[in-house]
Amino acid sequence: MTLILGFAPFILFSILSRLSADLALWIAFSASFVVTIRDFVERPVLRLLDGACLALFGLLALGRGFVAPELSLAAVRAILEGGLTLVIAFSLLRRRPFSMDYASNETHGHVWPLPAFVRINYTISIAWLLAFLAMTITDTAVLFVVVPLYVGVAVNIIALGLTTTLTLRYPSRAAARL
Repeated sequence: MTLILGFAPFILFSILSRLSADLALWIAFSASFVVTIRDFVERPVLRLLDGACLALFGLLALGRGFVAPELSLAAVRAILEGGLTLVIAFSLLRRRPFSMDYASNETHGHVWPLPAFVRINYTISIAWLLAFLAMTITDTAVLFVVVPLYVGVAVNIIALGLTTTLTLRYPSRAAARL
C-alpha cells in the first residue's frame, strides 16, 4: 500500500491537471514533500521514487511558473512521465527494483532474501515501467502528432488502473505462496 502512496503525487497531478496545470504541479509537489518527509522521519533513507517525484514536481512547478509559463499540459505530462520512466528503468538497471524499497519496509525484512520476493518486485517494477512508457509515448504523440487528447487520457487511465490493481493484488497472492 505504501507504494501507492509513493505515486500519490502523480495521481493527484493527473486528477487536478484538468483544472489547472500550475495548481496541479504545486499540489503534487506539496504532496511529494509530505510523503518524502513522512517516510524519511520513519526511516532516514530517501527512496528513489520519493526523491524523483520531489525533484520532478519541484522543477516542473518552478519551470512552468517562472521560466516557461507557455509550456503546455501535454508537454508537462510527457516530461513528468518520461522522467518517471527513466527513474524506474534506472532502478531495474542497477538491479534494485524501486518497489523493493516499499515492500521491504512493509515486510520488515522477513522475506527480503527470498527469490520469490525479488521476482515479485521485478514484476511490479516492470509493470510500472511499461505503464509509464505507454503514457510517455501517448502524451508525446498528443504533443507532436495530431492524436486527440482523449486518447492520451484513456491510455493514462487504463495504464494506471491496471498497474495499481497489479500492485495491490499480486504481492498478496504471491505472499500466500511464500
